[in-house]
Amino acid sequence: MNRRATRSWPIFGSLQGYRRSWIRADVVAGLTVWAVLVPEALAYATIAGVPPVIGLYAAIPALVLYAAAGSSRHLVVGPMSATAALSAAIIAPIADADDGKFVALSAGLAIATGIAGLIAGFARLGFIASFISEPVLKGFIVGLALTIIIGQVPKLFGIEKTEGNFFVQAWRVIRGIGDTDWRTLGVGALCLVVVLGFKRWLPLIPGALVAVVLGIATVMLFGLDDKGVAIVGHIDSGLPALGMPEGLDFHDYLDLLGPAVGVLLIGFAEGLGAAKTYAVKHGYTVDPNRELLGLGVANLGSGLSSGMVVNGSLSKTAVNGGAGAKTQVSGLVVAALVVLTLLFLTGLFEQLPDAALAAIVIAAVVELVDFAALHRLYRVWSDRLGSIYGLAAREDFAAAIAAMLGVLLFDTLPGLVVGIGVSMLLLLYRSSRPHVASLVREGDRWVDVTAHASDHIAGRTDALVVRVESGLYFANSDYVHQQIKSRCTDETRLVVLDAETSPFIDVSAAQMLLELRDTLAERGITLRIARDIGQFGDVLEHSGSGGAPIAVYPTVRAAIADPYTTVDPDSS
Repeated sequence: MNRRATRSWPIFGSLQGYRRSWIRADVVAGLTVWAVLVPEALAYATIAGVPPVIGLYAAIPALVLYAAAGSSRHLVVGPMSATAALSAAIIAPIADADDGKFVALSAGLAIATGIAGLIAGFARLGFIASFISEPVLKGFIVGLALTIIIGQVPKLFGIEKTEGNFFVQAWRVIRGIGDTDWRTLGVGALCLVVVLGFKRWLPLIPGALVAVVLGIATVMLFGLDDKGVAIVGHIDSGLPALGMPEGLDFHDYLDLLGPAVGVLLIGFAEGLGAAKTYAVKHGYTVDPNRELLGLGVANLGSGLSSGMVVNGSLSKTAVNGGAGAKTQVSGLVVAALVVLTLLFLTGLFEQLPDAALAAIVIAAVVELVDFAALHRLYRVWSDRLGSIYGLAAREDFAAAIAAMLGVLLFDTLPGLVVGIGVSMLLLLYRSSRPHVASLVREGDRWVDVTAHASDHIAGRTDALVVRVESGLYFANSDYVHQQIKSRCTDETRLVVLDAETSPFIDVSAAQMLLELRDTLAERGITLRIARDIGQFGDVLEHSGSGGAPIAVYPTVRAAIADPYTTVDPDSS
């Protein structure tokens, strides 16, 4: 993709460079995702409090429009449990038990979410994602995947599903094991074995599609729906009506715009997490601004097609990637199949057992429960590398665990807020506690003394060279002052601050250096600066007065080689 195309956000940009050899993989992946999306969309519409068929209405424009505007080759956009539940919570107080208005407001919320996404995308607010660190995003994904899994377990066992956080649901599953419907569990376990077995030994065959066919056939052959095995049930057929929802005015959309921002935030976080996961696996990048734009047009299209809020799906993206999808052609295949489903196949999916659906979702999501990544963060903290950068490693591990527990304890939206809050606190904390390295000379380089046995410079114990691996400003100036002062010994007579890794300095930090100069001078120590860059020297020169100026040298070697004497702060 050329630079001009990147700037103009081309339609179907993720399909550029498409190879004919990818068609089979994309079609197979599309068939597999279709087999999962149809029953899931029906179920999530019920969660949102609208008729099941509305989930299918939402899926068609979402899949096509995201493929046109988004940047991920693998992300599947459609109705999702978290945003569906949030939609129901937002609409219920407004609809006032009016079913017709409830449906209209659900579509209106999708339109408002779409508008918010378009504004954010065109305003290039995707940088907001940069404030969610990779460990936080990893913890969020693990927590969300575990929440999805525990939500499917009651369907697998044929027991009553309850609301609450992950731990509440897990406890109630344990208490309800005695009420297991063994026919339901048998169907679910068989489908789970089929999906996992095909993924392990026959990866070219879509195990999820086989499980769907097997589940439907089992229900029909043995009449399991009459023996207590839950199935999807009746689905209306036909294509959706297009246009603005009836019965809503301008003020309704204004009322929905605020809550829509929360829906957008959840959808963006989950979709971006899934998109990044598969982008890393397949060696390409996703554009957060394009993701906002893609999510915006997907929701706008859904709302104008009598649908509901949609977002990037963690579970269906896992199914898509696991089935071998190469590009968004798989999503277009799914959209075409959903159209055919609405026209001709709704009766077939009415016989799909909920346990089979649960097995497919669990098998898809389980690979996203990446405890190995969390263990790697812990290992970095605890091994030798952690002894050098232990503070940062410890923070990364703590942030990942905090984000994961936030989702598990407080649900998706509060969990995301916890994750973002932790990211911001870590940013501020790390910025206020930069790494201050004591340096030794290794050949022509000055390197961190922590990684070397020597703790002095070429046999000299009277000179200390330090480097602050950050800009210097008000938030970290006191910390840097304390660190440098504490490293001076009774033998120290010279301190050289290597400023090469400090790209900027503000007035507060410049004043701190002048105060440090005076404090060290009282102990008979000279302070010098080497290799200042950018506006470092200019700010330092104009920021203070009084006392001798701090000498600035082009290199650390020059700063050490120049004869030095104790500076008296009262001498000028």
